[in-house]
Amino acid sequence: MTMESNDKRDLIKYRLDQADETIVDVRILIENNRMRAAINRIYYGMFYSLLALGIKNEFETSKHAQLIGWFNKSFINAGLIDTKYGKIINKAFNRRTKGDYDIIIDFDKDTVIEMYNEMQEFISKIRNYIEIE
Repeated sequence: MTMESNDKRDLIKYRLDQADETIVDVRILIENNRMRAAINRIYYGMFYSLLALGIKNEFETSKHAQLIGWFNKSFINAGLIDTKYGKIINKAFNRRTKGDYDIIIDFDKDTVIEMYNEMQEFISKIRNYIEIE
């Protein structure tokens, strides 16, 4: 294995580890009734897993909409990953944006817990896809 492929593998692992760390962070935020912060971290956990998928497939960007667009086009629309995962990341992105930028926004605990469960499923799906690809 070349040095470049080792670096690539390490970077993919780093991004997936970041995603896993956010799962723990979100649980702590929910337990402490920090729903807006939890929504932010839920989205970022999925974003980190998509960054890993991008690295695996030679696609790199720091732009959120560009990464999600690439994922939807290359994996969801292509039929490689179920459409529900496209809906999950789009919903999380929209809610994270509202939570970060709207003046007053509250997220109820049931919604956040549902998104937390979707986040875990999303990250697991992306991890499994990277490993079998």
